[in-house]
Amino acid sequence: MPRILISDGMSDEAIRKLRELEYEVIEKHYSQDELLSGVLNNYDAIIVRSATKLNGQVLSTVEEGKGIKFIGRAGVGVDNINIEEATKKKIVVCNTPQSSTQSVVELTIGHLISSTRHIATGDRKLRKNIWAKKELRGTELSGKNLGLVGFGRIAQGVSKVASALGMNIHCYDPFIDESIANENNCTIHANVNDLFKNCTHISVHCSLNKDTYHLVNQERINMMPEYGFDGSKCGRHIVNCARGGIIDEEGAFIALNNGDLMSLALDVYENEPLYKSRLIELENFHGSPHIGASTVEAQNRIGQEIVTLLKDFFSDKRPPN
Repeated sequence: MPRILISDGMSDEAIRKLRELEYEVIEKHYSQDELLSGVLNNYDAIIVRSATKLNGQVLSTVEEGKGIKFIGRAGVGVDNINIEEATKKKIVVCNTPQSSTQSVVELTIGHLISSTRHIATGDRKLRKNIWAKKELRGTELSGKNLGLVGFGRIAQGVSKVASALGMNIHCYDPFIDESIANENNCTIHANVNDLFKNCTHISVHCSLNKDTYHLVNQERINMMPEYGFDGSKCGRHIVNCARGGIIDEEGAFIALNNGDLMSLALDVYENEPLYKSRLIELENFHGSPHIGASTVEAQNRIGQEIVTLLKDFFSDKRPPN
């Protein structure tokens, strides 16, 4: 009977289905020190979200033929898993890239609209008994250029909704086929600087790695135009629901504070949980606590996909993803 560790939580329905398959399921979150002590040798598989960090040190404690043989990432990004060390230990790593797409698309659009129409700011002022009707004049998304850093499934979903709102779609993605951009009526740029120079609104949809760390910085923010394609002065707006660390938060703070950046909306942060940040002090910043995939529908789909991946793996089939 495979012994499965659910480290960061999973839907009740998925856990029920795993137990129906006669897997032993343990729901427990271990601290980093406990993970370093070798507890993963007590399990055959581990399912994580973003909270559990399976770095090289942790995975080096796994004994061949004894510890985990499978890591399931209930989500898209695998930057909290040391793939090189997992490969060395012959541990299969799978993620669930499709299940949360719609949820992240909708959150991104929500942050984009909230930024330009001051929804979060207006709510905060109302709670302080401030009626800021004249102060909170926003701008429309229609007629503006939206730049997508990365053009995978989520970015393509965002582009469809943003196009319906009247935005002009631009992207930079060195790995995407130009035909995919053309199919989505998206202007593809040869480099990231060119994207920033042409877009008043930027949304981040790439993975975090050494090349994308602090890719969005003060220098690139200042490259962005302040006037929309329609001629209105809308300012510069940035949204990131992808991975923390892609945006230089200190540089973004300076740009927000001095008026170079009109708004910043983040769902992800370089250090999570976010408890202390100067960004919180600013009216033109609003955020959410890494909830891109936190919908009932997404978690049900993710859970089902994890069940399928585990079932394939322990049936000696090659799991997808």
